[in-house]
Amino acid sequence: MISKDTLFILSLFPYIGFLWLLTRSQKAPKLALIGFYCTLLFVGVTIPAGIYTKIVYGTSLSNVDWLHGTAESFLTLSNTLIVLGFRQAITQSQKLN
Repeated sequence: MISKDTLFILSLFPYIGFLWLLTRSQKAPKLALIGFYCTLLFVGVTIPAGIYTKIVYGTSLSNVDWLHGTAESFLTLSNTLIVLGFRQAITQSQKLN
């Protein structure tokens, strides 16, 4: 059986492929694309934070509020950029019509 950690790491490969294709297509709104890349920043922050909480606190990241909240703020930032990027694209598209 595959562990959740292994599955998590394996899930990065399709996401990186998605980013590569999206970037290569040059059709995604720039701000939304930045938001999708920031999702990798979220992952990059969450993994070390999870390891830190396991070593220092002996528990999972979700049980250390200040650290969990800080890590999750990167996900909030990326989601906000994605929404604003697509909103901007829709608004510009409507102005052209």
